[in-house]
This record gives sequence, structure tokens and C-alpha cells, in this order.
Amino acid sequence: MGLRERKKLRMYQEVSDIAIALFLEKGFERVSVAEVAAAAEISKPTLFRYFSSKEDLVLHRFADHQAEAARVVGDRAPGQSPIDALRLHFLAGIERSDPVTGVNDHPQVLAFHRLLYGTPSLVARLYEYLERSEAALAAALGGTLEARLAAGQVVAVQRILAMDNWRRMARGEDAERVRRDAVTAAEAAFARLGAGLRAYATE
Repeated sequence: MGLRERKKLRMYQEVSDIAIALFLEKGFERVSVAEVAAAAEISKPTLFRYFSSKEDLVLHRFADHQAEAARVVGDRAPGQSPIDALRLHFLAGIERSDPVTGVNDHPQVLAFHRLLYGTPSLVARLYEYLERSEAALAAALGGTLEARLAAGQVVAVQRILAMDNWRRMARGEDAERVRRDAVTAAEAAFARLGAGLRAYATE
């Protein structure tokens, strides 16, 4: 990555962090884009060169995950099925407390998720990100109607598993118990996916 790309990435991260801090403090609807720009010491037009909408200031953190499932399938080991590669990747995320899996009880992560799932416009925008993730995965699986159906099921399973994990964390349940249960639930869910999507569960 060159200097220009690194500076741009830093700008994305810094402005997003400032925006999220303001949203958490005051509420998403009570903070204007102009207020975020002023706090970040940039102009409003400059902000919109980096972020196409107010919602993207929050969902920037999900941008790198849009092609993640597709990358996992594309980079899987020889002889490994797509479903197995995705299963192992999701389990590894649980192990390292990746917030995307919902298994993370850090107060800032919990606050971020409350902001995200408690704001209708953010939830709607999140679904656009999920649709792009689904499309990328479908392409990696072959781009056929069967591949699109399979990708839709995989993305839905991952979303539902993560939501269940986050809700339990938000209720204050023991993190290690949630982690153990999350592994069990993920194994069972991917086993069902494999049983129903045999073309993608074997090589």
C-alpha cells in the first residue's frame, strides 16, 4: 500500500471514529454531518468525498467484510469445500472475539452494536452491505442461481448466529459460556448448511 492509500485509509478511520464517538454520546439522529465534519476539522464536501452517506460513517467498519466470505472461498485449501472453509473461518472469528461474530463483550463493542441495531436507518444500510457480501460470495461460488441461493443461506446463517451472540452479550451473560455455546451453534448451523448444500460441502 502506497503513502496516498495509507493516508486515505487513516482519514477514513479517524473521521469514522470521531463520528461514532459523537453518535454514541448524543444519538445518531441528533448529530449532523456538519457537526461531524467540524469535529474532524474538515469541510462537509471533503467528508462526503470519503463517505457517501451519514450511515456509512458508522458502517465503514463493515466495508472490509463485504468480500470476506468470497475471499475465504477463493483462498481455501486444496480439497477443502466452500462450506468447510466458511465454517472454520467463522469459528476462528469466535475464537479471536471478532466483533462481527457477536462474541465480544468489550464495552465499546457493545455500545457500537447498540447504536447500530437500535437505529433503523443504520440497520437498513447494513442490509445493503450484506447484499453486497452475498453477491460477492455468489460470484465466488460460480455465479449461478444455485450459487446465489447458497450464498443467501450462508450470509443469513452468519447474520443470525452473530445477532444471537450479541444479544446474549448485551444481556450480560458470561462471555466464556456465550463463546462455548456460539461454537456449538455454529457447528450445528454449518452442518445443516452442508446437508442442504451438498454441492458446496464436498470437493
